[in-house]
Amino acid sequence: MTGSAWLAVIALTLLAACKPQTAAPSPPRPVVSEVLTPQAGLRPAYVGTIAPRTQTDLGFPLAGTLAERPVEEGDVVKRGAVLARLDPQQLEAQMRAAQAGVTVAEAQLNSARDAADRAKALTAKGVNSAASEEAAKNVLAAAEARLAQARAALAQSRQVLGFATLRAPQDGVITHVYAQPGAALSAGQKVVQLAATQDREAVIDLSEQDAAGLAPGAVFQVRLEAAPQIATTASLRRIDPVADPTTRTRRLHLTLAADAAAAFRLGALVQVEPGARTKARLTLPRTALIGGKPRVWVVSRQSGARTGRVRAQPVTLAPGAGDRLVVAGGLSAGDEVVLKGVNSIKDGQVVGPRVAR
Repeated sequence: MTGSAWLAVIALTLLAACKPQTAAPSPPRPVVSEVLTPQAGLRPAYVGTIAPRTQTDLGFPLAGTLAERPVEEGDVVKRGAVLARLDPQQLEAQMRAAQAGVTVAEAQLNSARDAADRAKALTAKGVNSAASEEAAKNVLAAAEARLAQARAALAQSRQVLGFATLRAPQDGVITHVYAQPGAALSAGQKVVQLAATQDREAVIDLSEQDAAGLAPGAVFQVRLEAAPQIATTASLRRIDPVADPTTRTRRLHLTLAADAAAAFRLGALVQVEPGARTKARLTLPRTALIGGKPRVWVVSRQSGARTGRVRAQPVTLAPGAGDRLVVAGGLSAGDEVVLKGVNSIKDGQVVGPRVAR
């Protein structure tokens, strides 16, 4: 091959190397999505505890020295039972002073009444002036007002003396003691904590996903951990509106049936199972919603395919728990819904494999 031929071959090779190469098409982007299932992850049973529906801190509405506290933690008390007493000496002295004030006011009223009667009689005989009779009437009116004031003070002192005895407002169990006899208490300072025994409930902690799928009134079966043969039913009363900052779970409060056995004592461990009548509901995260009218991206895939095509699906939503909403319509169990990057997807776009959140 001549020199000119070699030069031609080299030139063609250089031209071929400089020719732009056609880039290979990029694979479809994977999507973070969730396959909707009713109450996804709901376990067959949860461990909970029996707790009081009402738990109250009790104290005296006045200051004083705690003289006695006949109850201890764990004591079961009836409504009206004495829980604590303040030293009554000062209060009794005040009541005796008020009683003496009533006696003095009554004596002054009798004297004023006699004086008014005499002034009226003398005026009728022409011996006394009308002005003197009017003055006697004014003294009588003042004496009557002082007696009313003294009686009101006596009633108030008796009421305050009654406040020196702390009684149970309802049947319950003493769950905590804050003050010991001899302590100087301020008005309103806590003395004991009383947990009512009339309305007991089971409390369990669920993830937000499971909690959102339950509606108030959902029925559960509750069994004692120590004696599973002892069981009762409970209905969902409420779900705490704020999640626990550590576990990110929400507390459910289940009201026990009125005929629940006495063995369901406060603090007892229980196994809680969803009842047959507990209807499961679909839920989805708020992040799945597209702006504007409630819509989500639903991925349609062929069986076993790694890619799929998205479509905008209108949905009807109901209130849920926390960051999850209840699906009232528009979606079915098994639908794959995109959770992240929803604002960068176009209708009909091909997407890659599903990535679990």
